[in-house]
Amino acid sequence: MKYTVENFVYGAIDGAVTTFAIVTGVVGASLAPSIIIILGFANLLADGFSMAIGNYLAVKTQNEFIQRERKREEWEIDNRIEEEQQEIREIYSKKGFKDELLDDIVRIITSRRKVWVDTMMREELGLIEGKNSPVVSAVNTFVGFNAIGIIPLIPFIVVYLTGSNIFISNAFFYSVLATASSFFLIGSIRGKVVRKPMMISGFNTLLIGGVAAAVSYCIGYVLSMIID
Repeated sequence: MKYTVENFVYGAIDGAVTTFAIVTGVVGASLAPSIIIILGFANLLADGFSMAIGNYLAVKTQNEFIQRERKREEWEIDNRIEEEQQEIREIYSKKGFKDELLDDIVRIITSRRKVWVDTMMREELGLIEGKNSPVVSAVNTFVGFNAIGIIPLIPFIVVYLTGSNIFISNAFFYSVLATASSFFLIGSIRGKVVRKPMMISGFNTLLIGGVAAAVSYCIGYVLSMIID
């Protein structure tokens, strides 16, 4: 199975943000570590699966749409040759080509059916056919979501399994450090993927995660005060 960085990063960012938001909300409500673990794993499995299915359907729909448009262009080239040739001429005329050079371009492109169709897809419709598999995209999203999303839970899992006397506030402190590091790392990777400064992308992702966590913590804290 082909590994795709884009889908892994997509799932990883959402996994880290949503899981840590749950952690901060539960800590803000002063609930037990076991509640954090239960809600955290429920989020990992349910939201991770939901994101994977959503990504699968999105990629599948995009691929089907592109294939449908390609078949339409193929039919038009087979049945409306002169009109399609004129469209190629207009496309490259707008790009600044003229006279004999324009004639040569039109002749070369329209002499090869696949090149002709590819050109119409790209230049007329703005569609570029990819080789993204819906299944591969879904699996990579799910793996990224769970691999990074579990990081905020690790300190609380250790506390629960070992019966450690570490206060929940200390576990939360380690969770904050680990999650902040993962936010920055994933953001940096995202920056590299989209060809933006890695440091800036890392800090942006860290900021987004921090805001989501702060909001969740405040909501949990306020609700605990109201309910009590």
